[in-house]
Amino acid sequence: MSAEVSLHKFSFPFACPVSRSSQDKVTQKVPVLVKSPKVHKLKENPTLGEENRVTVVQAFVNNEDRALESTKPPDGGDTVAARPCVGPEASQNAMVARQSVAENLRVEGEDQRPAAKRQLSSESAAKSITAVKKSALRKEPNEQKHLHQKAQLGQGGGVKAALPGKRKRRKDLFKSSEVFHRLDSHVIRAGEELKLKRVYDVKTIVQSVTQGCRNELEQLRTIWVWLCNNIEYDVSGYLGHTEKLSSPEEVIAAGRGVCCGYSSLCTEMCREVGIECQEVPGHSKGIGYRQGHSLKNVKSDHLWNAVLLGGEWFLLDACWGAGRVDMQHESFVKRFDDFYFLTDPEEFIDSHFPDEEKWQLLDKPISIEEFEQRVFKTSAFFTMGLSLISPLHYHIVTDDGEATISLGFSKLTTFTYEITQHQDLLHCGALEQKESINSSFGLLTVSHRCMKLQLLPPESDTYDVKLFARSGNTTTPLVWVCSFTVECPNPRATEDMPENPFLSWGLQPFAGSLGVIGSSQNSEVAEVEDGVFDLVLKTCRSLTVLCELVHPQMEGAVARCCLATQIQPDTLTCYVLCPFHGFYRLSLFVRDYDKTEDKFQNAANYLLHCKEKVVGLEELFPPNLGSACGPGTRTAKAGLSRFSHNSAIVSTQQGKCNLTFHNQQDLDLHYVLSKENISSNFPLSRYVFCTYTDRKVTVSLSLPEAGVYRLGLYARITTGGDFSPMCDFVLRNNSPQIRPPFPCVYSAWGKGCVLFEPRVGLLEPLSWVLFRVRVPGALRVSVVGESRTDLKLNKTRVWEGEVFSGNSLQQLKLAASLGDSSEMSVLMMFDVKQLQPEDANKD
Repeated sequence: MSAEVSLHKFSFPFACPVSRSSQDKVTQKVPVLVKSPKVHKLKENPTLGEENRVTVVQAFVNNEDRALESTKPPDGGDTVAARPCVGPEASQNAMVARQSVAENLRVEGEDQRPAAKRQLSSESAAKSITAVKKSALRKEPNEQKHLHQKAQLGQGGGVKAALPGKRKRRKDLFKSSEVFHRLDSHVIRAGEELKLKRVYDVKTIVQSVTQGCRNELEQLRTIWVWLCNNIEYDVSGYLGHTEKLSSPEEVIAAGRGVCCGYSSLCTEMCREVGIECQEVPGHSKGIGYRQGHSLKNVKSDHLWNAVLLGGEWFLLDACWGAGRVDMQHESFVKRFDDFYFLTDPEEFIDSHFPDEEKWQLLDKPISIEEFEQRVFKTSAFFTMGLSLISPLHYHIVTDDGEATISLGFSKLTTFTYEITQHQDLLHCGALEQKESINSSFGLLTVSHRCMKLQLLPPESDTYDVKLFARSGNTTTPLVWVCSFTVECPNPRATEDMPENPFLSWGLQPFAGSLGVIGSSQNSEVAEVEDGVFDLVLKTCRSLTVLCELVHPQMEGAVARCCLATQIQPDTLTCYVLCPFHGFYRLSLFVRDYDKTEDKFQNAANYLLHCKEKVVGLEELFPPNLGSACGPGTRTAKAGLSRFSHNSAIVSTQQGKCNLTFHNQQDLDLHYVLSKENISSNFPLSRYVFCTYTDRKVTVSLSLPEAGVYRLGLYARITTGGDFSPMCDFVLRNNSPQIRPPFPCVYSAWGKGCVLFEPRVGLLEPLSWVLFRVRVPGALRVSVVGESRTDLKLNKTRVWEGEVFSGNSLQQLKLAASLGDSSEMSVLMMFDVKQLQPEDANKD
């Protein structure tokens, strides 16, 4: 059995050539800012101190070739929007600006359509230059205050919090993506309709998908969902098989694009609704990323976006939100990943490192070296609520051949892992893990709110370790959550460990939902003493259990003789025998006791280590043991209670013992004693003797030789029905003494009958034997052999008398006249030992 694991690939290599067009080079001579439908406050610029000086605002560039350049703030000067201006150039070109004020104001006036108060179309944004006098802005202090918040972003001095107080997180904007369900459905339907109509115009698409939106957040959400559902990653273009598409119209028409296609289109669509959006260049840990290779002085390979909402900047990556790339088949796999919509900077930085420090949006920015060392975490890591306990960096060097990884979790989670030889590429390997291979190289344990993986690499080498997880108690595939590299210079000499296809050791995280609430074994690894190990699981309801024991050298037939299980209403006990040295895997499977149609589910797995004394093969449990040993749920339901021996294992040093219990429902009972390779001359049924008085049952055992026996207890639950198994006892006789059998009992020996003497069924020849027996309702009791001897009834209602055993030529039969019948019914029969020659001569 193996865990099916789905490996989700979340990133792509992004290498987008970026260059400035000639138009950029010309227009850069004029200090420019982004034109926004919202008025920006202009900060005092030392190079423009005179009242008649103006700041010229230029629209965003629209093509991908200028995307990187557009996000870089200048080295000095003040800005009023995300596209910064250069202060000295503003001074040098003030004359040019003044000469064009009238013309630009006319252009702005032409654009003041009702919709233009909120947005600029892509056409006007590409060619409009707007000049605003500072004297005019002073007349609108409220608008100045709002614009000051935006102006702080994009300055060369770094990104400052746009609003005072603690920075908002994604959860402050919306509790969960479920709040967008109606909106997302509308966008998906609208996208399909636009595609059928072959609508490729950005403005038309934005107007259609944002229809009915009540605020900027909803507008941004519709743009994000449309991008993720209608644009696929251009794997062919990335690999160079076809030409990369760059313009928004080309990307929309083809329905595919690389990272810069996503980011530029996102920027263009946001502009249409008046949302300020920046393209952010940087490094990513996507397809093509090589762990351990320095990124310093290496050109960045990815583009994503930053948007301004409520006066604060947030990060998003539509490229990573659209799906994953399957490099093995050179194809794109659509998989909407909501995590990359307004991702918190503290989580975004684990996979995205911007060229400019300010776009980390962190109070304490990290270095490129720290980014390289950080553990790669997929979006599933965060959506499952996992946390990294140790190590904090991806590269681990073993200590004495061992490495340990620990993750925390806040809700029920199942884990497994994969360890393979190291490969440079982070995103490699199969998309799904078909089999839990190499699981013997580690010990994965899950305790309260913590997962610990102890790795023991087999050889001196470097290994890749991927961790997979699944939330809740489901059967869905486990998904990739994080990765590590383990370097093992000196492996530890270890014994072979059995594979564990059931994901983790110890109690499963979901064991409580199965009814298992505790274990007698606190550690996931148990040292076995004298080859014997007992495990007790505490339950909150009646369960039944099956056990599996695995050892690298042990066959299945032997393994079945190493286990015995006791099922009680509030506990499950597993008795284990270890015939070999080394490691064993003990797995337990449970289901509700009365739900026979349900499947057994794995509840716990333990690693047992037997390094000293082992149990001999002749000492193993009988091969025909039932699943219920000892008193338990089944016997309790049948009304059998108050057992003298509560354990399923009964040991005797003298070869004899009595088992007592109460039969509250007066059931017909039957007993079967068995043993492998018995050498007795009598059937084993002669070594069991039952006495039933009132409600109490006494099962007397006289074991003929040393060894391990099975005693099966059966009951007839319904009148006229068959006998059903109640429980089995394992009898371990350590006495070398050969014990005699009991007399052979017949059906007339019933309830209330008691044999006091003789208690053996094999009598000495030519000897007088005292018989004492109680037979309720008997009119006459006799012993019949070579002659008949009538027993006498004493004051205590016991029939007694001495009987001569004879010379073993004839058996002695105890008979009684019961009720009104004058016929004698045989109660039991005694054998007489063979007369030895010397005894015959004495006679």
